[in-house]
Amino acid sequence: MTGLSAVQLRALWQVLRDAGQQEVLPRFRQFDSCGVRTKSGPLDLVTDADEAAERAITAGILKLFPHALVVGEEATAADPSLLDRIRDADLAFVLDPIDGTANFAAGLPLFGVMAAAIMRGEIVASIIHDPIGDDAALALRGEGAWMETPAGRCTDLKVAPSVPLAQMTGAFGWRYLPEPQRTNLLSSLPQVATSWDYRNAAHEYRLLAQGFAHVAVFARMMPWDHAPGWLIHREAGGFSARLDGSAYTPCETTGGIILAPDRAAWDLVRGLIG
Repeated sequence: MTGLSAVQLRALWQVLRDAGQQEVLPRFRQFDSCGVRTKSGPLDLVTDADEAAERAITAGILKLFPHALVVGEEATAADPSLLDRIRDADLAFVLDPIDGTANFAAGLPLFGVMAAAIMRGEIVASIIHDPIGDDAALALRGEGAWMETPAGRCTDLKVAPSVPLAQMTGAFGWRYLPEPQRTNLLSSLPQVATSWDYRNAAHEYRLLAQGFAHVAVFARMMPWDHAPGWLIHREAGGFSARLDGSAYTPCETTGGIILAPDRAAWDLVRGLIG
């Protein structure tokens, strides 16, 4: 296998859609029974919906690809060694059953279901599905990125054109940046047009790939958060690199990342961080 086909990608998307419809949405805004718990800290949440959706998606992936390695966010919380196996796996899938669990738990309709296929450390296909809108951003390496509805309507994705720093909009995540980079970025934000934090990478990556925002800065680098969106952004024409200028890889979980329309815009944003 040299990559996933469009047929395989859409079959994978159906697995994510089914999990969203059967495990996620029926628990949405069921505040007395969604089972919200903390993991590493008060800002790191998990719910019954996360766990049920991950089980369903894992089973669906293994039905399609019986010999694949599946690395889910919740499974990795129980077995961190799963991360070490991504680099050498012939075919691995990283998945986030609910990206934006804090929003989901608060009843905010701003969360996504994400997955990416990785072959020997190279991201070859990805999906960011919105259960509320019931559509997805899809990408195949070297074949472009597009939005698609279940009815088959497709729209090619293209990042926004590069603009001066004062006109840039996007998600400038600072929470996990070390000092002095954190303070440098916060003090520099008045130089851009506006910034926001949607508390989930799924919709922030979709905005970038659709051309509705220019840049994003992330410091927390778990592969299920970024592998899906990174490929979609790249195939939509964007440029990205880790904070040290090296190429992004799903096999590294440190180093931060900046996503921008092109290298010149990336350099401008990198200069804000110091």
